[in-house]
Amino acid sequence: MKKFTLSLMFAFALMALGNFTVSAQDMKSDKMMKSDNPMVGGAAMYKNKDIIDNAVNSADHTTLVAAVKAAGLVETLKGKGPFTVFAPVNSAFDKLPAGTVDTLLKPENKGMLTGILTYHVVAGKMDSKAIAKAIKSGNGKATFTTVAGGTLTASMSGSNLILTDAKGGTSTVTIADVRQSNGVIHVVDTVLMPS
Repeated sequence: MKKFTLSLMFAFALMALGNFTVSAQDMKSDKMMKSDNPMVGGAAMYKNKDIIDNAVNSADHTTLVAAVKAAGLVETLKGKGPFTVFAPVNSAFDKLPAGTVDTLLKPENKGMLTGILTYHVVAGKMDSKAIAKAIKSGNGKATFTTVAGGTLTASMSGSNLILTDAKGGTSTVTIADVRQSNGVIHVVDTVLMPS
């Protein structure tokens, strides 16, 4: 009887261990899926979709998407790229003076809007490791030329990646390395302004 009870306890222990192993594998699989498809604005971002196809699903980027459409940049950002996009969230646009977004979305201001939006884009695929390497090589700062022709300066503040625009304004990357089929998006909390 004692031998039977011991065997039964051993069997339960093995079953429990087996369940734990499966659960650990499931958790690892879930974690990998989350890192492969990070959530932005309540939606999964898929690395097999382009910048526009992912951005339109983010509830945090509705203003950016409207601006990209108004500027006629949809086809460009659906293009082959690769592009590095510093994508301001809706609350970043809310920080601008009252009426600024409405003014920029008017057809007569398309050129100005295009300039601001392309100031958030760098040609090439720069993930956070590449940016950090450039910052280290630059003794704490790295300068990138944007598609608009201006420059952005990247630096670190603790573990935060900070971008400084031509006017001295700063923006913090809140979600890095959102991989796309045609580049990478870094979500930022402030709209960057060219000179």
